[in-house]
Amino acid sequence: MNPLNRAFHEKLKNRLKQFLIIGGMPEAIKTFIAESSNIKAVQNVLSDITISYNDDFAKYKRRIPALRLREVMGSIVKQTGSKYVYSNAGSSSNPAQAKEALDLLEKAGLVYKIYHTSGQGIPICAEVNLKMIKTLLFDNGIFQQLAGLRLSDLLIAENIDMLNKGNAAETFVGIELIKYSQVFEKKQLYYWHREKRGSNAEVDYLIEQNGPIVPVEVKSGSSGKMQSLNLFMEEKKSTKGIRVSLENFSGYGKITVIPLYAISNLFE
Repeated sequence: MNPLNRAFHEKLKNRLKQFLIIGGMPEAIKTFIAESSNIKAVQNVLSDITISYNDDFAKYKRRIPALRLREVMGSIVKQTGSKYVYSNAGSSSNPAQAKEALDLLEKAGLVYKIYHTSGQGIPICAEVNLKMIKTLLFDNGIFQQLAGLRLSDLLIAENIDMLNKGNAAETFVGIELIKYSQVFEKKQLYYWHREKRGSNAEVDYLIEQNGPIVPVEVKSGSSGKMQSLNLFMEEKKSTKGIRVSLENFSGYGKITVIPLYAISNLFE
């Protein structure tokens, strides 16, 4: 793919940053438009939505204490980008109860699970490890709210990696992958992780693209090594890899670089 005009590329990056702050909640977008791009007004709406979710958790108290649901919801943000550990879900949460709370949040559509797979071949789910999961919150705007980022930090952030240390980028890509799935199917996300002494490696997402498994690595900035991506491609004899970052359209041999704002290109 040919790079976009630099000025246009920079403009799209700024639009992306706005979206990461606003998210996709209808009321937040409506407020952003009605209030002439007033981010503060949008933040107030997102705060109200977050509070309403916490209040709704009381409805499920017969199954799971509301406090436990709040703790697990908050732990999604803290553990985004890494293997989800139930025992780290809250100070008073036991693993079994945390798992039940997470399952309930998933059924409610507030959380998505990303399952580990060996990535050996089609279908991706053939060698999935149900005990190894990562988690994904359903909306970037709510993600920023739960992360507790100050509005001033959001507005001056030049790179997405300043927005919660890059986890916002991985969340954004995961949500977009789900959005672009077929409307009649429940999209399941997968990742690859190799735990080996002195050689840990992880690829953020694995997707099927017209047959073969394609590894997708997410970078929150415009630089960064691709050791895990290259390792996966070498081990699995992959003919194609995807790097999603703030870079313009480009490529590195078998690896195609797609800007974060252009995820839809993966499905064309």
